Amino acid sequence: MSRVRVVSLVPSLTETVAVSAPGALVAATEWCTHPAGLDVARVGGTKNPAVDRITALAPDLVIANEEENRPPDLDALRAAGLDVLVTHVRTLPQAFAELDRVLAACGVRSRPGWLDEAETAWSALPAAPAWRTAVVPVWRRPWMVLGRDTFAGDVLARLGVRTLYADHPERYPRVPLDELRATRPDLVVLPDEPYRFSADDGPEAFPGLPCALVSGRHLTWYGPSLAEAPQVLGRALRAARR
Repeated sequence: MSRVRVVSLVPSLTETVAVSAPGALVAATEWCTHPAGLDVARVGGTKNPAVDRITALAPDLVIANEEENRPPDLDALRAAGLDVLVTHVRTLPQAFAELDRVLAACGVRSRPGWLDEAETAWSALPAAPAWRTAVVPVWRRPWMVLGRDTFAGDVLARLGVRTLYADHPERYPRVPLDELRATRPDLVVLPDEPYRFSADDGPEAFPGLPCALVSGRHLTWYGPSLAEAPQVLGRALRAARR
């Protein structure tokens, strides 16, 4: 059986394919940072992939995500005759199911150990002692937060953190900073992507509120990072300081 040649337009799926199907990946986006030292062609960003470059590579499969990538770009790839697999991930169980689907499409015949480890890690979580409420900014200027029906929101819920905008009509609502402060959450969760919040950029906007600086890769990526995400995120959430 010949190896499937894959282009990935999703950072977490790039890592997934690179570690699970060595040699299958022929190109990825500029935002695909893992695994370190990944040596493949680069084909633009997740929101503006170079369709002509991807087409010229003649891959057997392009993998994308309905949230990460724009429909017009995916339509253009299909119009060029390419097979495009689009993942849909809003919950942790969906992530595991979609990872199985992607790996099968990439020609992986046996389930990788990291995927079993990830499912075990999440299923072994103890019940949270008590719910904590949180606002979770993902951007500033303007401020945007996690709203309804998001993968990151589901991940946090499994760690005992309920996002205060989980019932908002929008998935990533824009909310004025004064309103965010007025909700008086138990903590503010600040990931380092897509906006790179840091100790010097983010907590100062929420005086008097505990702020947890968390790894965006562990909060929003679905791939090998899922195996260590419960431990990494749990540690960051417990370390939240005012």
